[in-house]
Parts: sequence; C-alpha cells; structure tokens
Amino acid sequence: MKVLVVDDEPDMLKVITWSLNFQEPDWEVLTASDGEQALELVAQESPDIVLLDVAMPEMEGFEVLQEIRRFSDVPVIMVTVREDEVDKVRGLELGADDYVTKPFGHLELLARIRAVLRRAQSWPLAHEKPFVCGDLRVDFVTREVTVAGRPVALTNTEYRLLYYLVRNAGRILTHEMLLAHVWGREYVDEVDYLRVYIGRLRSKLEPDPTRPQYIFTERGIGYRFRKP
Repeated sequence: MKVLVVDDEPDMLKVITWSLNFQEPDWEVLTASDGEQALELVAQESPDIVLLDVAMPEMEGFEVLQEIRRFSDVPVIMVTVREDEVDKVRGLELGADDYVTKPFGHLELLARIRAVLRRAQSWPLAHEKPFVCGDLRVDFVTREVTVAGRPVALTNTEYRLLYYLVRNAGRILTHEMLLAHVWGREYVDEVDYLRVYIGRLRSKLEPDPTRPQYIFTERGIGYRFRKP
C-alpha cells in the first residue's frame, strides 16, 4: 500500500509518517510539501491514497485536488484545521472521498484511511441481468453505466451508491441506511456526504438534475430510486 501525505508543515509530515509506519509497517509513505510536488508524485508513483492538506501556500489543497481529478481517480482525504461545513462540501464536490479535521488521533486517521480504501477496493458484484429504467442502463457484471447509450464515468463511491439505489428501486432508503451501506456504519451522521454524492449522480444521470426523473428526494427521510 502506498500513501502520499501532502502538507506544508514539516512537523506534521513527520508525525503522520511516523504514525503510519508504526501502525502499518508494510505501507510505503511518500511525502510532498507543496501542490506541485504532490501532482508530480501522484503522476509518477500512482499512490493508493492521498492525504491532502487544505491550507497550503501558493496552491491550496482544493486547487491541487482539482488538478488531480483531471488525470486520476486516486482516493483523496482532505485534511484541514477548520470545521467548516462549506469547506467540507466544497471538497466533496471537487471529488474528495473523505474529510478529517486537525487535530486528529492517529487511530481516527487510520480508520478513515482504511474505510476509504475499503470502498475503493471492494466493488459490489451481482450476476444478474442489467437494470434498465428509461434511458438508464446498469450492467452489474461489467459495472458499465450508460444513459441513452452514452457511457457514464462514475467513481467507486458513486457506483456503490447507484448500485444500492437501483437494487432497491421503488423503496424509500433512509439517510442512515444509505450511509451505512455505502460509506460504513461510522458515517451514519455524515448527511452532507450523501447530499453531495446524490447531487453528483443526478448531474451525470438526469436529463435535468433540477427536475429528477430517477432519484427522488423523500424530505426528512432519505431517497428513492424510480421503479422501472
């Protein structure tokens, strides 16, 4: 397992590196002190996950994340000192997989890393015929998603969320059910994560995301996928 840690504070790089090496001695930990170096390492070393600090000089973490998403779908955990909901949502909308706030415990950080890696590496499998609803088609065997014959590129988390929705088409799924099945039971209170990813799915699948035809909101409860 290869982890890239990006932070402009040398002491923070040392602490995180020491912690990961101590808890997971088989992992390789790479470090970058600025955005440009981080982008080079993502391109050259193909890490399995990136811990990316938000507040960095010259190129802030959000900008680095945008550049990473131009060429890589590597899982990214944003690291920040601010418990700002706006920042959290912004990071998720730009393609972050998770968010952790400084100061954090070493066990918390490791748990977040493992949870993100688990989602990235385990794909739901179903040997059933494709799901078809209107122009949407989901092939469970090949994991291909198309709308009106056009391929739709989904991240691992987006596909897991869509998979759970369509496998339960017609049923109302609560926020807690979706978060537990897609992200893990430790994420059942992270409703912001769900809102952002539902928005991302709608932007990719719906003809008009403001007037959804597939994913319906059940106010105060959760979401429901249209039954074919």
